[in-house]
Amino acid sequence: MRISRAGALAGTLFLALPAAAQTAAGPVSEPPASAATDGDPQSTYAVAVAAGTLGIGPEIGWRISDHVGIRGGASFLTVNASFEPEDVSFDGKVKLNSFGATVDAYPFGGNFRVSGGARINNNEIGLTATPNVAVEINGNEYQPRDIGTLSARAAPRKFSPMLTLGWAGSNRRGFMFGFDAGVLFQGAFKIDPLTATGQKRNDPTLRADLEAERRSLQDDVDKVKVYPVLQVAIGYRF
Repeated sequence: MRISRAGALAGTLFLALPAAAQTAAGPVSEPPASAATDGDPQSTYAVAVAAGTLGIGPEIGWRISDHVGIRGGASFLTVNASFEPEDVSFDGKVKLNSFGATVDAYPFGGNFRVSGGARINNNEIGLTATPNVAVEINGNEYQPRDIGTLSARAAPRKFSPMLTLGWAGSNRRGFMFGFDAGVLFQGAFKIDPLTATGQKRNDPTLRADLEAERRSLQDDVDKVKVYPVLQVAIGYRF
């Protein structure tokens, strides 16, 4: 009978010791869900296609930190148009062709950015005009055969600083969307000398009249020294 009581006491102690040890050490906590599953890693590189007033083209970016990034890209687009009022037939061509880079500052470490940079600007505008009736140039009248076709070309300066405000989307791996709005400080378009193909194309009076018209046009164009920038981009962050 004594042996049975001793065995029962030993068994009770054997079962109670692990529970007492657990109570002394404190409850075992489960790892937080966030520790078990890592969040999406921050992105550093992005590849996108951008389109807008600069044209359409590729763009690459590197987010150096939460507050600083850099981007580079190129844009291309050519638009041709023709219109024929009663007196003169016009053909126009606008060529957008530029490339450059920007430094992006994220002042709040989030999506909003302020960007400054520059582009090599090969944009240009071309226009031809073929009169169907007599026209007046700088106060002198010319027949269609005298003029033939008039041609004009204008282009801004090559190096153009740029300043924009934008939104870059979340800095996480996956598809991304962004946009930028600002100005390109390209200066005024410079108009090349006007040329004619008609019978009087080398006539000193006609050439002087064409130069007078060019200067008048240039005075108007000189008032516009910036180009609006509005670009949207769709791409992928790695």
